[in-house]
Amino acid sequence: MKKTILAIAFVAIGAVSCKTEKNKVAANEEVKEVKKVENVINSYKANVAESTVTWKGSKPTGSHSGVVSLEKGLLDIENGVLKSGEFVINMNSISCTDLEAGKGKEDLEDHLKKGDFFDVEKFPTAKFAITSSEVKEGKLQVTGNLTLRDVTKSITIPATITEADGTATFKSDVFSIDRTDFGVTYKSKKIDAALKDKFINDLMEISFDVKAKK
Repeated sequence: MKKTILAIAFVAIGAVSCKTEKNKVAANEEVKEVKKVENVINSYKANVAESTVTWKGSKPTGSHSGVVSLEKGLLDIENGVLKSGEFVINMNSISCTDLEAGKGKEDLEDHLKKGDFFDVEKFPTAKFAITSSEVKEGKLQVTGNLTLRDVTKSITIPATITEADGTATFKSDVFSIDRTDFGVTYKSKKIDAALKDKFINDLMEISFDVKAKK
């Protein structure tokens, strides 16, 4: 019975790992030259109360997920085409949604804010600055500079954007980044092979859901 439970656990972990690998996006050098947008027809300001950034991290024994709030954001759209934009993320707002208060929630949130992870005292905000977008094989691909812990890398993520009644919605697919690319190396097996099964997965899932108004 014990062997069966262990086998099921490893299959579940393997399935999560495969999904995370599939959604992984490459972190490239920062896009230095960002084209200036002239005569933007529609500029939208993010409604931070209705916008969320979700996250999920995992390790061999399970996973945790949660949200982070936007501090501010902007989307510039011209004739239905996303030209530019920027989301500033309040890292002090990191929240774990799969744990209850008094049952590990506060401890995990506090640890995520410390130097082992995002060091929010030193780096209170993160940012995603959109540099370009294009449709490939029927899917919008958005390229932008992602900054975490003052490390900036260019990533390209699949997303959708809609406009209706003075409101624009930017919604990305779930994608994964390698946290070590941004200096978050705590319990990374890539950094310390001696961790064996005590490691935390390097890949972290993220998604954006931003509501913005003119």
